[in-house]
Amino acid sequence: MGYLNHQQGYREGLLETRSIVKNGAFAVLTPDGLVNNVVPGFDDCDMSILGSPRMGARFVDYLVTVKNQGGNTQGFGGNGVQTFMYVVYGNVTATVDGQSYELAEGGYVYVPPHLELTFVNNNNGEDSRLFLYKKRYQEAEGVGKPEIVTGNVNDIQQKAYEGMDEVLVQDLLPADIAYDMNFHILSFKPGASHGYIETHVQEHGAYVLSGRGMYNLDNNWMPVDKGDYIFMGAYALQATYAVGLDESFSYIYSKDANRDIEI
Repeated sequence: MGYLNHQQGYREGLLETRSIVKNGAFAVLTPDGLVNNVVPGFDDCDMSILGSPRMGARFVDYLVTVKNQGGNTQGFGGNGVQTFMYVVYGNVTATVDGQSYELAEGGYVYVPPHLELTFVNNNNGEDSRLFLYKKRYQEAEGVGKPEIVTGNVNDIQQKAYEGMDEVLVQDLLPADIAYDMNFHILSFKPGASHGYIETHVQEHGAYVLSGRGMYNLDNNWMPVDKGDYIFMGAYALQATYAVGLDESFSYIYSKDANRDIEI
């Protein structure tokens, strides 16, 4: 059973999928094949573990569907692990260090590595869906400490990406060297693309929020759609064209930043 589409039993056609995993290099995971993982501390939640060290990532991404009054009251992150939560749809109440934040669709919160995140569903009995992230924080001398950041993407101005008016970016965290990672939303109008095929040391975990694209992943052109998850490993070739008629191809993604490579 693909728990997101609630389909059980035999399919009418052959078993097939667009999903592909090349450990350490790249992956595309479609909603159809995701399974429900039981994780201690998450109550009344359906969740799939997406990118993880077992895939070659240095972070962990989750897709979480929070039901009823479900959530995590035990605590997520802390003890050197920073976390980030983005509300795909619904409404949740997040609490960090005694302060509560009401997060509707497009809302997010970053929690530094010395604090824990808790949250409960607050969507009038309807489900909420979250894109959740954790990564061990990489200390660096003389750079200060990251702080709690919260906001909503609907309040963040879109900026032209690398001089292209048809490609827009939103930066969700401060451009501050205290943070060893960042989150962005990149949106391509139909027909728009990256200006070049990127090759870099940074890793990405991306969740497609809208539209469709053709993504070059390590020189493999892959179709991607709303609800897909994409992992891009260090030095994996990467670029995309937006396809479709009238909806922008948009995805939220993480990026490690502001640190040298440890040896």
